[in-house]
Parts: sequence; structure tokens; C-alpha cells
Amino acid sequence: MGRLVPVLFGYAAFQQLNAGCRLGLFDLLEKEGPLSAERVAEALDIERRAADVLLLGTTALGLTEVADGAYRNGPPVATAFAQGLWPVLKDIVEFQDRVSYLPAADYTESLRTGENVGIRHFPGDTRDLYTRLSGVPGLEELFYRCMHSWSALSNPVLVEGTDFTGVRRVLDVGGGDAVNAIALARAHPELRITVLDRPGALEVAERNIREAGLAERVETAAADIFTDPYPGGHDCVLFAHQLVIWSPEQNLALLRKAHQAVEPGGRVMVFNAFSDDDGAGPLYAALDNVYFTTLPFRHSTIYRWEQCEGWLREAGFTEVGRTTGTGWTPHGVVTGRRAAAP
Repeated sequence: MGRLVPVLFGYAAFQQLNAGCRLGLFDLLEKEGPLSAERVAEALDIERRAADVLLLGTTALGLTEVADGAYRNGPPVATAFAQGLWPVLKDIVEFQDRVSYLPAADYTESLRTGENVGIRHFPGDTRDLYTRLSGVPGLEELFYRCMHSWSALSNPVLVEGTDFTGVRRVLDVGGGDAVNAIALARAHPELRITVLDRPGALEVAERNIREAGLAERVETAAADIFTDPYPGGHDCVLFAHQLVIWSPEQNLALLRKAHQAVEPGGRVMVFNAFSDDDGAGPLYAALDNVYFTTLPFRHSTIYRWEQCEGWLREAGFTEVGRTTGTGWTPHGVVTGRRAAAP
């Protein structure tokens, strides 16, 4: 029965993390810890009672530790600081707080109706989250900043763990702010990359590309990824964090477009989070699917590896395989090859 505690009080567990981020607890302990509860209260400008409540919560969750009455960051938070990932995690916590949290209450209704009911929390009449974000000041900027953070957290399996031998030109379909294109260009100097997305997203991408000093190797092309033709001359088509958004039928349509666009002998790569083939986990994918069910589009889902591999084969790709990550998120890459011309 004790295993029910973190489930029954899951909302409270997140709020302990969120409060620690927003009040600056973890930054304080990284800079000045270990500190007493009294010193924490003074530094955060909150009452001692409030500090005791917060520290009890973060310590019980393992986010902080206490020894001899002095608090310091716990292993997950300390590791994030040591690896330079703390700003990334703070962005993700803010995204969960401002975007995901309230709509999660509509999960049951979303399951019952098959619709992304949580979209009702954002002004507008479109049926997708992305076009509604602009109706809330600052939220679209937060979204792209946090998607950048998610990619930075998960893309080592794409950038470092995936074989790009022989690849010259990559078409990054739905490449957003170019975070993955820039990472690939830095890691693989031989690559040239085209970021394909809607014009609004490309404004951010073009700025990021210029600031990275990669304008000679990373370019952009505006298009509707479903209805417009893909530019030619690429021997690899990349879908990064795309196929979790769409229905199986839409994913198959995108992969068929990729098969037509990529040069014979070229490859397709699908990079995103996956759930296990046996349907038993992992926990990350199971919980993240609440967001995908309530918000982006009505069919958004973290799919199983085998489902994605099946779409590639149905779209005409061969030599289908997977590259699994070694990090704490279930991200990986499914690859396939278009048969070479006879």
C-alpha cells in the first residue's frame, strides 16, 4: 500500500520541486550549502515554518538531503548542476507548471472522448496546442525554449550514438528552432542540414543558426510538412520529436513523403521517446503520455518502438533498426534505408 503514496500525492510531489525551483532553493544550496533551515528561510525571504515545510518535502523526495541539521542538494539535483543541466531542468519544470499541469486534470475526459480536451485551457478555436500558444503572452517563447531544453537533454543518442557515416545532407522535417540541426552540425562537420518547418518556427531557427555561426552549413526551407513537396538533394530525412504528435496514418504519410524525397540508398531517422514493446513501461513514457493525450493533437502518443519500425517498413524502407539511449529518458532513433537504384 505504501507504493500508492507517490501516486496519490503526485500533484504535491511536483509542487515541492516546482516551489524549490521558483523560490531558488536549489540554486541557493548549490551556491552556499549546506545550510540550516533558519538560514534557508532568511535567504529565500520566507517564514521559518514555510522553509520547514518546503525542506521536509524536498528531502523526503530525495531532492535535498539533511545531515546534522544542514541541508544540501540531493543526488538528482546535484548531478544536474554538475553536468550543466540544471537550467535545462528548470525550463522543463516551468513548462510542466505553466503548460501541462492544469490540462492534466482533463486526462480522463480525453481518454473517454478521444479528444485533447486539455486544449480548453488556452484561448482560441483551433484543435492543436501550437497555434493556441500565441494567444497567451510569453507562452510561445516558453514553449520553444522548453522544447529546446528537452532536445538538449535527450539528443546525445541522436548526435553521438547514431551512425551518420556516408551522410552528406540532412533534411530536418519539423526542425523547429534548429536545436537538433545545430547540434548535428557541430558534432559532424561534414554535414549540411536543411530545417523544414512553418515560417513562424523558422524565424527562431534562423536566429539560432546565425548566432551559432553555422549559416554556411545549416539553412531553412518553409513548408507544410504534410502538403508541400520536400526539397530534393538530401540523403537523410530526420523526424525529431515529430511522430509523437501525429496519428499512425499521418506518420505513415510523412514517412512515405520521406521515402519519395530521400535519394536512393539514403536513410530516414526517427528520433523521439518510445515506449516498450511489451506495453509495461517505461514510467517516463507512461506519465508523459498524459501530456500527449490532453494537449498537442487528438492523436498524440508516445508510440512503441515496434509501431514505428512497422511504419518504416510499410513506407518502403528496408534495413530497419533501432538505436537505444543510455540516459534516464527513453529516447532513441529508429532508422531505415531506401533501396539503392538498380
